[in-house]
Amino acid sequence: MSESPADKRLITGKRRSEDQEQNLRPQFLREIIGQERVVANLQILVEAAKGRKEVLDHILFYGPPGIGKTTLSHVMAKEMGVNIRITAGPAIERAGDLAAILTHLREGDVLFIDEIHRLGKAVEEILYPAMEDFVLDIVVGKGPAAKNVRLNLPKFTVIGATTRLDLLTAALRSRFGAIYRLDFYDLAAMTLIVTRAAALFNVPLEPDGAHEIASRARGTPRIALRLLKRVRDYAQVRGDGTITKQTADEALDLLDVDHLGLDDIDRRVLRTIIENFNGGPVGVDVIAASISEEAGTITDVYEPYLLQLGFLNILPRGRVATRRAYEHLGIPYHGTDDQAQQVPLL
Repeated sequence: MSESPADKRLITGKRRSEDQEQNLRPQFLREIIGQERVVANLQILVEAAKGRKEVLDHILFYGPPGIGKTTLSHVMAKEMGVNIRITAGPAIERAGDLAAILTHLREGDVLFIDEIHRLGKAVEEILYPAMEDFVLDIVVGKGPAAKNVRLNLPKFTVIGATTRLDLLTAALRSRFGAIYRLDFYDLAAMTLIVTRAAALFNVPLEPDGAHEIASRARGTPRIALRLLKRVRDYAQVRGDGTITKQTADEALDLLDVDHLGLDDIDRRVLRTIIENFNGGPVGVDVIAASISEEAGTITDVYEPYLLQLGFLNILPRGRVATRRAYEHLGIPYHGTDDQAQQVPLL
């Protein structure tokens, strides 16, 4: 499958080949920066399971891409001292694919399923009894001679990850005993993440340089690490190798990532709403057609961060650009402060 324009962005939260830095991944919960509430709950979950000598309850992580769902899954397996088997919803095309995975698990193992909302219905039907009763129901033969065979499975833990909780069926969601939302990281946590990564890369980094990179990373560790690598390259080629505030600023400006972490496509979305549709409201399908992008990509990739910044409001009639968006783009604001409170058309 070819990459979409959204996937090719430097600041996309989706995993890319350059993001495979295993040595940067925390090994234990105590090493994780940020997500304090989730980490505290996971520590209790681990200690309770160990105390009872039981396997972990099934866990579901949801939230934007690039904020640590996969990392936390690896950490949970490490904390429990068990193996982790990694797969993804789109990779499990048939019920037999899942059955093959389940029959190779050992007692206590973690089965991590990324993009779990993309599992097919037939696959989910196999997963339900496996999660609830640790059994695998398979049909042997065809027609009148077919018979159902039940195989016992070792007790294991499913950890699911999704960026779209709303697309997960209620039946599957109910099988998870622990459900946690991971959110964007604050600036302090992002700065610590950048500083830690620079130390592991053995790159000289001044505090102001770390702050500059962190402030443009959209609250997403995966993006922060990617930006750090590009700034490191710039510092090596155009400077003395040390990442200062000025070096980071020059490198990221050259990459067209502004001081809030917006790139050209983010600004195109905002300018389309402001300049083409007088600030909105305008439907997401119209925005998508105007910038030659899929509507689903607009809602999944671009909007979450723009909403977090307070640059967009979503009304029943469509999207509205706020005063903050105008100010960021340097466009005079001619709307009213109650623009976002317009009564929707019925």
